[in-house]
Amino acid sequence: MPVAQSNGIEIDYEVQGEGEPLVLIMGFSAQRIVWPRELIDELVRHGFQVVTLDNRDVGKSSKLKHLGVPDVQKALMRSVLGRPLPGPYRIADMALDVVGLLDALGIQRAHVAGASMGGMIAQELAIAHADRLLTMTSIMSTPGGRRNTLGKPQAIRKLVDKPAKTRDEHLGKFVETFRVLGGPGFPFDEARMRTLAGEVWDRGMHPAGAARQFGAILDASSDRRARLRRVRVPTLVMHGTHDPLIPERAGKATAKLIPGARYVPIPGMGHNFPAAAMPFIAGAIQSHVLANRR
Repeated sequence: MPVAQSNGIEIDYEVQGEGEPLVLIMGFSAQRIVWPRELIDELVRHGFQVVTLDNRDVGKSSKLKHLGVPDVQKALMRSVLGRPLPGPYRIADMALDVVGLLDALGIQRAHVAGASMGGMIAQELAIAHADRLLTMTSIMSTPGGRRNTLGKPQAIRKLVDKPAKTRDEHLGKFVETFRVLGGPGFPFDEARMRTLAGEVWDRGMHPAGAARQFGAILDASSDRRARLRRVRVPTLVMHGTHDPLIPERAGKATAKLIPGARYVPIPGMGHNFPAAAMPFIAGAIQSHVLANRR
């Protein structure tokens, strides 16, 4: 797949379909292939040119080894206590990676949708780079702040678990993580998750990069609540009603902070992307775009 020079690093990406550009930004430590095929196909069918990317420090994009490896457990504890440590980079830097990718692709303005940490990046784009966005969609994400960001301990423990040392161990951890993160409204597809886990492992795991991303999430600058009040980009916020990692109140808070934002709950969904929910999510994005077409 192609690689773009962006913000001083390399970003691996894929473009599918034709039409208005829609950039999908994945979450913490997740490669672009985690976006469900069903969602991309639905969006392409709706007339979008869908761009997916590996964020910095994961997949095939640049690994910023020179920035060191933060102590995730220490950073999390300090964040819980309201004393966050500065991360090796910020969510704002990751937003600039997306801007650089748009430049490399010759895209002046795009629709942007992000999930979890990707939603944080999308929000930052709407705050600092509104001139590059047509619309913004924030999915299963948070505007910042401890109350909005911290979910159930069991889900958080899965997020910061020790990395697997072998492929088989990774498959087991990946499946169990998504079993915990899923919601009761959709069946858990273990075979699908196991296959995806293998694809993720084969493209390349980078635990040190995931730790740096976690540092960016916990960085004090990642609290966007005050700045979101100034956003004027048409915004859709979606959140699973049974998200154990980032509670639904975080999605509701995001929508409340952004003037004119529309909030759409996804009944029964957790912090994952069940295939059966993809037509609903794609349709909501399509409706959002149509309602705000200029």
